[in-house]
Amino acid sequence: MGDSGSLLQKIPDDYKPLAAVVIGSIIPVAIVLFHGTGLHNIMVGQDRWRARLFAHQPHLTGAALIFGWGVFLMLFLQMVEILIWSLFLNRLGLIKSVHDTIYFCANAYTTLGMGKMELDRPWRLISPIIGISGLFTFAWTTSALVDMVTAHRQVVEQVRAKRTPPKSAKEPTS
Repeated sequence: MGDSGSLLQKIPDDYKPLAAVVIGSIIPVAIVLFHGTGLHNIMVGQDRWRARLFAHQPHLTGAALIFGWGVFLMLFLQMVEILIWSLFLNRLGLIKSVHDTIYFCANAYTTLGMGKMELDRPWRLISPIIGISGLFTFAWTTSALVDMVTAHRQVVEQVRAKRTPPKSAKEPTS
């Protein structure tokens, strides 16, 4: 950690905001690529699990578990991305405490801005860039979640249709 921190200290103060923009531009691109790969894998996994559900006697509980697992994985993906930001900021020496770094990045990434922490003045541009990367990934996740909800509704309808016996054309008279 000392090497990158000392490297950042060697940057003249007038160039630190530019360095913040450069650092803040590279990491979001990597995170968006990571996010896209993660979302793709989650959605493909959901399709596979739904196909398995219908390979046997389907149950609504199974459909709910598949949906819940997908939501959990999307949340986990966002959490990992916060940790990626945290790792970079901590390794660069911009925030020394790992806990403080995670807290700061979670607040910036979710655009809550509730933390009392700020980066040193020359590095403050990184904070809104973290927020922008969070906005990108949250919007993408929301879009994928809408697709997942639609697919879940279709699965529920299919499970109910498969489990409900068809009505006969002629009802018995009493």
